[in-house]
Amino acid sequence: MSEHQSLPIPDGRVEVAGKSYMPDAKGNLVPVELIAPEALLEDEVVRKIAGYGLPLSDQVSRFKQHTFDDLGSFEALLAQEYGAKKGGAKGNKTLMTHDGLWKVQVQVADHIDFGPQLQIAKELVDECLNEWSADSRPEIRGLITKAFNTDKAGQINRSEVFMLLRLEIDDPRWLEAMRAIRDAMRIVGSKTYVRLYRRVAHDAAWEAITIDLSKA
Repeated sequence: MSEHQSLPIPDGRVEVAGKSYMPDAKGNLVPVELIAPEALLEDEVVRKIAGYGLPLSDQVSRFKQHTFDDLGSFEALLAQEYGAKKGGAKGNKTLMTHDGLWKVQVQVADHIDFGPQLQIAKELVDECLNEWSADSRPEIRGLITKAFNTDKAGQINRSEVFMLLRLEIDDPRWLEAMRAIRDAMRIVGSKTYVRLYRRVAHDAAWEAITIDLSKA
């Protein structure tokens, strides 16, 4: 199948006693003649987009698998033939063509969660807030509120917590709270990303080739 071809997405229409029906979101059959024209048009547009999206998604999945297979084979060859390893201890590496115009970057991102020490940190930070005057450091108060508020999934705002660690505050309880935050950090997993870049000349800027290559 060409990359420009789409897959037919069945609309589920059924014929009953010579009458055409389409299922609704609850599985009930609705006579097509009773479905609003804009709803039928929306249905058609979504199925058309999905028809193009499915083969493209399959193609990207195959490309991802080939990419990680090729990288793994390259690493195995280096280790076997030369006793060498490409990249740093965490798996980050950059591979480049001999002419320096194409490169592949592999980045490993750690997934960080927080242990029970985070609650201790929050209590110490709250003590600091209670003693600071109401009109002092309002921007820090806002940052603290954002950091320890949980989102809809009950998760702490990690980026805001990391911003707290960058603040330079001399209060001993604050320093102890920051130590508790660091102790609370724990790596619960990682994800590998592959990014492809090119440039037209050695003095040109790198341009990312926008393919989402992530490995669960």
